[in-house]
Amino acid sequence: MKLFYSGTSPFVRKVLVLAHEVGLRDAIRTISVTLSPTAPDAELSRKNPLGKIPVLELDDGSTLYDSRVICEYLDGLHAGPRRLPESGVARFDVLRVQALADGVGDAAVLVRYETFLRPEALRWAEWTRGQCDKVVAGLAALEAEQASFGPLLDLGQIAALAAVGYLELRKPLEAHPDGAVDMRARFPKLFAWYDEQRGRPSMQSTEPR
Repeated sequence: MKLFYSGTSPFVRKVLVLAHEVGLRDAIRTISVTLSPTAPDAELSRKNPLGKIPVLELDDGSTLYDSRVICEYLDGLHAGPRRLPESGVARFDVLRVQALADGVGDAAVLVRYETFLRPEALRWAEWTRGQCDKVVAGLAALEAEQASFGPLLDLGQIAALAAVGYLELRKPLEAHPDGAVDMRARFPKLFAWYDEQRGRPSMQSTEPR
């Protein structure tokens, strides 16, 4: 299998952490892609019409996207405990936490685009405020969820780790128009859990650099 990726994407990292945790990392060859919202990659766009990463190309040449679809596919390839329960309340709890964490990642990426890629004269403070506020609200919800996280790293927890790791890398809340938000001071339980988990081989091997 081939994974089209960028090493800083939280959604790519989610896929790679899951693959590592379930013993499939060596089955995936990564292909680095450089792209931006205004400069799509031609080969990637042939694999995914939306021009987004990650994309997983299977051995038969077919492709899967986005990260949620890829993770569910990979979770069906191993013999260990499922990181996304197959049914019931537990499944939807994990899916809900994954959606929450992915939403934090989405908003953080949009702040990055607005404050780094967009020309300074065209930047919109209200837009940045709105996205930063989504990140803050999402982190508050993840802080509340953290007490329910079990010892098995499920897909919701993996998504949360990937999102928090991206926040640590890009620090989008420093760009909040109303003043920088100290994430670690405001959400200490979530970041304490993140610090405990970041020593895992799956996290260390996917640390963005």
